[in-house]
Amino acid sequence: MKILVGYENSRAAEAALNVALKHARAFGAELFIVTSLDQSHELTREDIEAVEDKLEKLKITYKIDDIHCETHAIVSLLSPGEDLIEFSRDNDIDEIVIGVKKRSKVGKLVFGSNAQYVILEADCNVVTVK
Repeated sequence: MKILVGYENSRAAEAALNVALKHARAFGAELFIVTSLDQSHELTREDIEAVEDKLEKLKITYKIDDIHCETHAIVSLLSPGEDLIEFSRDNDIDEIVIGVKKRSKVGKLVFGSNAQYVILEADCNVVTVK
């Protein structure tokens, strides 16, 4: 079994990691922790390296538990939701775990909802955590 966790350094994402860890232990699954970064002129190499360092530190936790874990920082023009769906399809993911945050209707309209996109477009089960 393969579990994908969408990670973006928030409380909701930390909760998603905790649930994914429980599922990985229960099912003997592989974990894929993915962060999506917006490719723009404001994104620096240092920003990417900081994210990659954070992901590597997360990976150590799973090695201690003897769980296969891969981390990926994706830099693209797609939205984070689109990146997660594309990654899940390319890697035959069986379950996606994402953290959700409460947003107003206006916030969803202005910023969109990556969680909603993942839930509606995923080809596998999606677990949401808050």
